[in-house]
This record gives sequence, C-alpha cells and structure tokens, in this order.
Amino acid sequence: MINFIICDDETYMLDKLSLLFEKAFIKNDFDAKIVLKTTNYNDIFKFMSSHLVNVVILDIEFHGQDITGLDIAEKIRKINKDCYLIFTTSHFEYVMQAYQFKTFDYLIKNAITVDSLSNTLIRLFDDISNSNNRFFKIDNKGTFIDLNDIQFIEKNGMKIIFHASHKNYEAYNSFSKIENKLPNNFVRCHKSFIANINNINHVSFSENIITFKNESFCYIGPKYKNSFMEMINHDTIFK
Repeated sequence: MINFIICDDETYMLDKLSLLFEKAFIKNDFDAKIVLKTTNYNDIFKFMSSHLVNVVILDIEFHGQDITGLDIAEKIRKINKDCYLIFTTSHFEYVMQAYQFKTFDYLIKNAITVDSLSNTLIRLFDDISNSNNRFFKIDNKGTFIDLNDIQFIEKNGMKIIFHASHKNYEAYNSFSKIENKLPNNFVRCHKSFIANINNINHVSFSENIITFKNESFCYIGPKYKNSFMEMINHDTIFK
C-alpha cells in the first residue's frame, strides 16, 4: 500500500484533487490510499511524525498566509527525506524552485484530469518499482510496501505476512524467494521469521524473542541463533 497525503488551502480544490486521485487509483488498479487530506499544513507534520507516508501532494500557494508550499516542503524533508513530493500550482514561475526539494512532479491545477494524473502516477509507481532499496513488490497485483516500515516477515502456511508498523500485509509467495530478494538488514532468525534488524528494539537470547519498535515480536529458532547473533549489533540491541 502506497500512502498519500493531499494538502491544499482551498476546500473545493482539496475535494477535487482527492476525487481525481481516487479515480486514477481505481482506473489503474493501484494499491494506494489517501491517508490524510487537509487544508491545514500543520496536520502534515503531526501525521508524518507517527505514520508512514510515501507521497505528499502539496499546494505551492497558501493564500493570506506567510508560508508557501516550498517552506512546508523544507520542513517535510526534515521529517522524511525519502517521501515523494508532487506540487500543485496555478503558476509556472514556482515550478523550478520546487525541484530543489527532490520534487517528483508538478501538476497545473486547471489542467489536471484523470488521464493526465494517471500518467504521473504510472511514472511514480514505475519509479517505486525500481527503487529496490525502499520498496518491495509482494505480489503480482503490483502491491508495494516500504521496506523501512517492515518489522518482520512471517511464513504462515502458504501465506507470507509482512508485519509493518501499523498494519500487516498478506501475500502468497515463496519464503525462500522473498528472502533472496531482500536487502542485508533482513535476517533469517527462525524457520518461519525474517527480522528487519533496523527496526529491532530489544533481543532476549535467554527467551529467544525479538521485540521490534512497534512492540510486535517474533522468535529466534535454534538453527538460526548463532548466525543471527553474528549479524546484529550487540552494543545497541543486545541487553
């Protein structure tokens, strides 16, 4: 699931953009969701501080306020340096300034249609598909997950369950094939579990339990214990 935020200072435009994005998601069968739409830019910072956000759609002009979308983008980058930024504007003169914040694209408000938006989203999802260090395709339906958000991966019968910070994702796949495609921070710790060592909060080798940052946990199997111990940083994890 790719999570979107939309922020525009005009309620009418906010509703219009939300509807266009929802239609484009459906038209192209994208596994995406608008997790927040708001006219208050402060809502972005609050939400991003505790939730996973992959794409921010941001108005450049905030009428009657002493802040612009470029100022907001600068603050967003301090919270999340990796999320995609797409600006909306009615004026071309802001476009070049927007690219200093690693902007993926810009949308001219009076020219946005479902078809033009689909073209942007297709390029966005292609870029996500090729971002091997960030996103992982879990099925043949084009479902992508942010690897930074995954705590651990579980094999449960024929299902593979990706345990993320705030929800779980299920897919039918081969555990060994998935393991071979993952970056080095994903380490096999059990016949049924692969742990993201970047998201480990605590390891108890006496109880053979790994606890993650979101308080979820999985187990360490005896077959994998020694190799797992060698992979993790004992100074920061082992207590």
